Amino acid sequence: MLSQQELKQQAADAALQYIIPMLTPDAVIGVGTGSTADLFIDGLAKLKGRFRAAVASSERSAKRLTDAGIVVLDLNQVQSMPVYVDGADEINAGLHMVKGGGGALTREKIVASVAKVFVCIADESKLVDTLGKFPLPIEVLPIAREAVSRIASSLGGQPLVRAGFVTDNGNQIIDVSGLRITDAVALEQTLNNVPGVVTNGLFAMRGADVALLATQNGIRRL
Repeated sequence: MLSQQELKQQAADAALQYIIPMLTPDAVIGVGTGSTADLFIDGLAKLKGRFRAAVASSERSAKRLTDAGIVVLDLNQVQSMPVYVDGADEINAGLHMVKGGGGALTREKIVASVAKVFVCIADESKLVDTLGKFPLPIEVLPIAREAVSRIASSLGGQPLVRAGFVTDNGNQIIDVSGLRITDAVALEQTLNNVPGVVTNGLFAMRGADVALLATQNGIRRL
């Protein structure tokens, strides 16, 4: 029986194999944030002579990449990337995701938007029929915290400010539990239109292109 850590490693290894054909001397690889992304970074270090650089979605990932000897570029220096690899807190069969458990959702969404292919890596426990069991993170300007919380409540959720946490952008996060998300695109659009919301953790308008899910019987590809 594989442990969760072993499953995460399996997913990271599968992503490395998936991106090898995309590695060229001028390629810039987008890298996400989280425990599975950390394992992907560790593996990517072994391939660092085969691509130009990486773009990180968080200060944490940037440090891990730099420590591994990989050149890290600011996204403003990059016009396009062949691939972005990141984990998810939840993903459904339509490749819509909830992300942001680590608090990097805004930068993750921005970096992913520049990549041609979004590869989601996760263990099979993250695959759900309906999104919402994992609390939905919303990054907000501090001044909007209570106003956004009231709107989240009106949508049927139970908002809770993430205590003591500040994003890399200097903002706060509201985690909204109790949602049953049947139309992820519509909810993503609704929340993005709320004044003071920087972004929310639904990745549905731009979901994953492929998911590599680690199972006890190997990788399942969606």
